[in-house]
Amino acid sequence: MTSSDKRDRFKRLATLRTKNVLRALKVLGNCANSNAYEYSAKEIELIFGVIEKQLRSVKGKFQAAGEDKIEFKL
Repeated sequence: MTSSDKRDRFKRLATLRTKNVLRALKVLGNCANSNAYEYSAKEIELIFGVIEKQLRSVKGKFQAAGEDKIEFKL
């Protein structure tokens, strides 16, 4: 697989998967309708806590790609 093929494949899949994530977040936002749903502040914190944790994890995979991790501790 050539570099160009890999780039095209990444662009195609990343675009599709990003759109899916955004669509899922929009649908989750529908749960904010307090006329239809009842929820607590604690539940909202749990939901967004896990979303933010996963987002940091995935972002870290991109930032660490191709880098040598050097850890230092005294």
